Amino acid sequence: MTFTEWQWLFPLAITLHNLEEAVWLPDWSQRAGRWHRPVEPFAFRFAVIVLTVLAYAATAWSAAGGPRSVGAYLLSGYALAMLLNVFLPHLLATVALRRYVPGLATALVFNLPVTVGLLHAAFAEGYVKLPMFAYYAVPVCLGLVASIPVLFTVGRRIKGGSGDGR
Repeated sequence: MTFTEWQWLFPLAITLHNLEEAVWLPDWSQRAGRWHRPVEPFAFRFAVIVLTVLAYAATAWSAAGGPRSVGAYLLSGYALAMLLNVFLPHLLATVALRRYVPGLATALVFNLPVTVGLLHAAFAEGYVKLPMFAYYAVPVCLGLVASIPVLFTVGRRIKGGSGDGR
């Protein structure tokens, strides 16, 4: 498959993954211990909606910009973040807890092959190049991780308080 095909599979994979998490993770988080703070359903679902929209926006920016565009680097950075997300926390937490962590199935079935395919095609077809990839990928990965608690806070405020959001 080509980069342009992988790039449009990326937000679809993210949508399926985030859907699985949106349904199951808030309840799971109530008993996850050190692996995940308890999260309110509305706040969590708000966050995954925003992150899903960002995946579509990065894809559109990449499609519009073409090879070596800011969009191609941002999308590739987002893909790296989601590739890492397969292993940490999903796979690692599932092994450590000896029980299923919501999101693992879609991470393995969709995110793993799509992100590997997208990144392979991005480098093979010249859509991204080192070291510029690292220049974008590191802040994109860190920014996505840092955005999660911020989005939870915004989601709680939108919901109107610090209740459980159900």
